[in-house]
Amino acid sequence: MSAVRRKFGEDCQVVDTSRTMTFSAPVKRKRQRFVEKNGRCNVQHGNLGGETSRYLSDLFTTLVDLKWRWNLLIFILTYTVAWLVMASMWWVIAYIRGDLSHGGHERSSTPCVANVYNFPSAFLFFIETEATIGYGHRYITEKCPEGIILFLFQSLLGSIVDAFLIGCMFIKMSQPKKRAETLMFSQDAVVSQRDGKLCLMFRVGNLRNSHMVSAQIRCKLIKSRQTPEGEFLPLDQCELDVGFGTGADQLFLVSPLTICHEINTDSPFFDLSQRSLMNEQFEIVVILEGIVETTGMTCQARTSYTEDEVLWGHRFLPVMSLEEGFFRVDYSQFHNTFEVPTPPYSVKEQEEKNSLTSPNPLPIAPTLPSPLLGNSGRGGRRERLLSADNADHAHAEEQAFRLPNKLQRMSSTKEEHLWRALKTGSALPGGKASSTGDLSLSIQRFRSSSIPAVRQGHLEEQVQLLPLDGDAEEADVEKHRLPTVFSTISAPPPAPVQVVGTRPEDNLPPKLRKMNADR
Repeated sequence: MSAVRRKFGEDCQVVDTSRTMTFSAPVKRKRQRFVEKNGRCNVQHGNLGGETSRYLSDLFTTLVDLKWRWNLLIFILTYTVAWLVMASMWWVIAYIRGDLSHGGHERSSTPCVANVYNFPSAFLFFIETEATIGYGHRYITEKCPEGIILFLFQSLLGSIVDAFLIGCMFIKMSQPKKRAETLMFSQDAVVSQRDGKLCLMFRVGNLRNSHMVSAQIRCKLIKSRQTPEGEFLPLDQCELDVGFGTGADQLFLVSPLTICHEINTDSPFFDLSQRSLMNEQFEIVVILEGIVETTGMTCQARTSYTEDEVLWGHRFLPVMSLEEGFFRVDYSQFHNTFEVPTPPYSVKEQEEKNSLTSPNPLPIAPTLPSPLLGNSGRGGRRERLLSADNADHAHAEEQAFRLPNKLQRMSSTKEEHLWRALKTGSALPGGKASSTGDLSLSIQRFRSSSIPAVRQGHLEEQVQLLPLDGDAEEADVEKHRLPTVFSTISAPPPAPVQVVGTRPEDNLPPKLRKMNADR
């Protein structure tokens, strides 16, 4: 039983009988196509009501669009009825004038039409006149004015009927629909990779040596869908890009060509995978248009591919070969395909997978040259000052950026005021003098290690703090940086500085004081 299910699928039904055992697998129901493989549109118009009169207003096109059997029937009936009616009119004139009495004409009387004795003779006279045969045995005499008028009417009516029916038959015979019979499309479409991209492909070919001038191909996706507003759109048409932007849709159809539709974010097949292809219901309509080189008429060939005619992971066999002096096309391999390795995932799934597996590098801020190193052009930007002993400061800066945004703004504003007070020697807000206790711990350690190495009197000559200028974002990033001149002062390991008095840092929230203490 398991072997049977592996062979026929999980949906197979096993029927036991007294004599034999038969296996019946479910047959896939044939899809109702919108366009047949031969290009005929499977659409019928009904319940036209009063709109039927529109067909009679364009009678010539109506006759051309009819099938050949109806055209031939109308052609024969029109000529037959016209001949019978005109022959009857000649017979009526002969009957009124008495030319049919006694089975012949008297010598003393002049008939309207000579040698017309009955209806067959009147019919033969009409045929001879209409076909301009002129045997010379039957003719109109000058004593019959009504016959002359009927002869003029017959000539005009005959010319109109000939032009209408013969022109209709000529147009129908020279229609370019028959030229479309020599334009071939592959039986199936394939999905595989080309140039590293997943593509939907099919093949077209021209069986004649005469070219299709200005050949252009278009593709339509026919699929029912429902809008976000709840409106259901049956057989909604969507355009498939086959190279509109690159000009690949303009074909030089001398040899078979493979038409390619790249599946990307703009394609309606963006989320189509090998698994979802089995559950989808759509139809791809292909339209090939061009001008017939011999007649100059526009020709259109159509076909369609349903979801069961799309082969995933296949590629077309080559049909071109180089012979001695020419290229040979083997149309026996035109519809054949072979399997190639193709990922079973959709383009959407592949992009999501690549975005999850690809690393996301952190942005690195550019290092700007310092004005102390010889670059005097500031260009409206605040220059970055480097320090050799900035390991503790970098660690403290990293921890500061991990704080919430609100605490970072509070800390940055506080330290900026302290830096300015330290430079100018002015009092802090609230009437308190500036001291090293007002600075962050990393700056306190650096300052405490630097003060013993220099004289207090020359501190301002050795230590210079640059003013904080530039935009607000650069000030937030650079406010924890130390000047480069500090790096020239060698000092023992930093020691804690005892500051007597109340510090403004004590007014900060407890969480911020704890984080500053940890740093």
